Amino acid sequence: MNVVVLYGGRSGEHEVSLVSASAVVRNMSAEHSVSLISVSKEGRWYLEDASNVERLKKDDAFVLSIHEEHPVSVIPGAGAKALVADGSVIPCDVVFPVMHGTYSEDGTLQGLLEMAGIPYVGCGVLSSAVTMDKEITKILLKAAGLPVVPYVCITRADVNDSARYDAKVQEAVQTLGFPLFVKPSSAGSSDGASKAENEKELSVALMEAFQWDNKALVEKAIDAREVECSVTGNSITGSPDIPETGINAYGPGEIVPKHVFYDYDAKYNDPDGAELKIPALLDAENLKKVRKLACQAYRAVDASGLSRVDFFVERGSGDIYVNEINTIPGFTGISMFPKLCISDGLAFAKIIDLLLCEARARFAERSRLRTSR
Repeated sequence: MNVVVLYGGRSGEHEVSLVSASAVVRNMSAEHSVSLISVSKEGRWYLEDASNVERLKKDDAFVLSIHEEHPVSVIPGAGAKALVADGSVIPCDVVFPVMHGTYSEDGTLQGLLEMAGIPYVGCGVLSSAVTMDKEITKILLKAAGLPVVPYVCITRADVNDSARYDAKVQEAVQTLGFPLFVKPSSAGSSDGASKAENEKELSVALMEAFQWDNKALVEKAIDAREVECSVTGNSITGSPDIPETGINAYGPGEIVPKHVFYDYDAKYNDPDGAELKIPALLDAENLKKVRKLACQAYRAVDASGLSRVDFFVERGSGDIYVNEINTIPGFTGISMFPKLCISDGLAFAKIIDLLLCEARARFAERSRLRTSR
């Protein structure tokens, strides 16, 4: 199979993508022919040298980078011939995007690939877009009867109207109480997220969040354990005849951060920033409950391909809340998504094969639909 791996991207998670993509290519079966397309921080696409694939498999320390030498063009509607560099078609049966954050897992990239007519790994346009926006995700999860942490959403329009902004801030303080977590609604890897213990810190936290997005969530800071569950399969067109499309949950695992919370440094920069407990330190009944909730959340947003569903388990009460859904989770050597799959007996190379198969099956089902009379 001709697989194009996309990495990099215009987001705060650009560097994480380089490491994730390196791990995916390093663990991809030799039966696949891999082409590498990098995306710069300015959003330009480039074909990378094929020698990088072999180097990744031979050198565990090697990490992909961006070389702005061979620009890539995308031709809408051209299907297998849609990707072109230096006047030549890049062989492509399926695209594996390993790009996190904005312009990557928010539906924009997925829309481009749909227009081009190329099968791709991961969630479609709708589910990618809604899960990138934490407020919309909460709305959908609540509508599906799933528990979410209480919150108040503040928009740029609120900021632009001082009276309305003050009212929203007071609503958050009075209804949720301190401490509070503030986070951009559509950023990832904890970019722009911080904890506020008082009104002064809340003001600073909101200023930081609005550097990353035009909506900010102010959430009640519950004393909670962080639990994550990997999910694969297709919510819409899954078929018993294609096992790879069945919805399955792996794990869950638990993150025990050594920082104030599981921030960017703890996730990617500090090798001792957190302990990963697999399985999570929950009894059998709650392990089963988390897996069930993960699959329900996955279906609630019409997810397909893969996602990592994150939970809070409140200390004391034991209440479980769905926190968020990551449609292109990290694939680094310390990332929870592959670790959970591997812990349940699905080797890294098998994860990749499953995702490639599901992507092509979903594309085939979509291609059968009528688009004109």
